[in-house]
Amino acid sequence: HPGKRDVLIDLFDREFIEPQEAIRIKVIGQFRDVDDPDRFVWLRGFRDMASRAKALQDFYGGPVWKAHREAANATMVDSDNVLLLHPATPVSGFSLENMKRPPVDTDKVPSSLIVATIYYFEAPVTADFVDFFEHALKPVAKSLGGAVSAYFVTENSENTFPALPVREGENVFVWFSIFQDSVACDNYVTALSRSEQWRGEVSNRLAHYLRSAPEVLKLSPTARSQLRG
Repeated sequence: HPGKRDVLIDLFDREFIEPQEAIRIKVIGQFRDVDDPDRFVWLRGFRDMASRAKALQDFYGGPVWKAHREAANATMVDSDNVLLLHPATPVSGFSLENMKRPPVDTDKVPSSLIVATIYYFEAPVTADFVDFFEHALKPVAKSLGGAVSAYFVTENSENTFPALPVREGENVFVWFSIFQDSVACDNYVTALSRSEQWRGEVSNRLAHYLRSAPEVLKLSPTARSQLRG
C-alpha cells in the first residue's frame, strides 16, 4: 500500500532472507526504486524451473510466510510485476562472491546504485542481438563509466508456481550496471548524452531491434542486499 515500502523492507530484511536461502532460493538483492516511492524490487534465483516450483511451494506453504504474510501483504501495492529470466549466456549472471550480506542487525544503507535497463522485443531475443550487445553496446557503455555486471533474457517456460503470477508474453533483455553512488550514475548518463558513438551508431542499431523505448530502473540496495556494489 502507498507509503508502506519501508515497513516491507524492514520485514523482508529481518525475516525473509535466511529462510529462503535455507531451501536453496538465492536472494540476490532487494532495492528501493529511486523514482517510485512505493516500489520495492527484488531479485532471486533458482537452479531451474523444477526446483523453483518446489522451493516456492516450501516457502509459501511454510511457517515463516504463514507467520508474516498478512503483515507483508498489507504493505504491497502489487505483487505480479514479475519477469522470469535466465542468463543470456553461460557467463552473464551475477558474480556475488565478493559481495557479503550484512548481518540482520545492520541498518546502514549502501550509497551504491544498481541500474537495470529493460529492452522490449516483439519476439524472443535472438543470438544476433546478444552479439550486438556484447560487441557493440557493452564496450561503449563500459568506456563511459557504465560497466555491465550481468544480463538476462526472458525464460519462456511455463510458470511452475502459478500461485505467484508472472508477466506472460513478454520478450525482454535486461542488463545491470553498478555505480559507486548517484553522482557516478549521473556522470555516466551525461557521458552517454555527449557520446557521438552512443547517440549515433549504438542507439541507431539498438532502435532497430526494440519494440518500444527502454525502461530504466534506478535501484538503491537495502541494508541487507547482497548485490550492492
